Amino acid sequence: MKHSNQSIKSSEREDRILQALAGMLEYPHRVKITTAALAKQSGISESAIYRCFSSKSHMFTALIEFIEKTLFVLINKILQEEQSNAKQIENLLLLLLGFSQKNPGMTRILIGDALVNENDHLQLRIHQLHDRLEATLKQALRFAVSEQRLTADVDIAAQANLFMCFVIGRWYQFVNSGFRRDPLANWETQRMILLPKELL
Repeated sequence: MKHSNQSIKSSEREDRILQALAGMLEYPHRVKITTAALAKQSGISESAIYRCFSSKSHMFTALIEFIEKTLFVLINKILQEEQSNAKQIENLLLLLLGFSQKNPGMTRILIGDALVNENDHLQLRIHQLHDRLEATLKQALRFAVSEQRLTADVDIAAQANLFMCFVIGRWYQFVNSGFRRDPLANWETQRMILLPKELL
């Protein structure tokens, strides 16, 4: 029982450290993230931080895992509950833009901006996440073709890539503007250009 309580406390400390890290990433002007700065932000000692996470790379890995888990829980919900393929695709795009809008610090991770000078495997994890998201959009487009919402000659790979380029572009603008350019700005107009006319 005692071990269980210790485990819970350790988990709570990890959450506080990760929340502090995500909070520091939300500063419009980049700040150097050090263990000392994290200790001050989280109220947890540097030695306790090192007991939870062996390195900053370990912390970023945990944040990437959180982003992946959060996004794919919501993605699966959209795919299971939304019957219309057209709405599936639109809602997937809205999810990716909306997640960014609500989580500016996480957006810096999604575009790799926060991972500069960090371990190369973190950038690889982000590239793999982008590929998974693009594959999900391809799947939704294939369903739209199978239900004859889209013609069979549509280039699914090119269309899915266009969607991802749009999303990543909006993520970049959000970060590079110091979080002033809303990822969802002009969505109603842009969706009319971005989505194939059969899905509108």
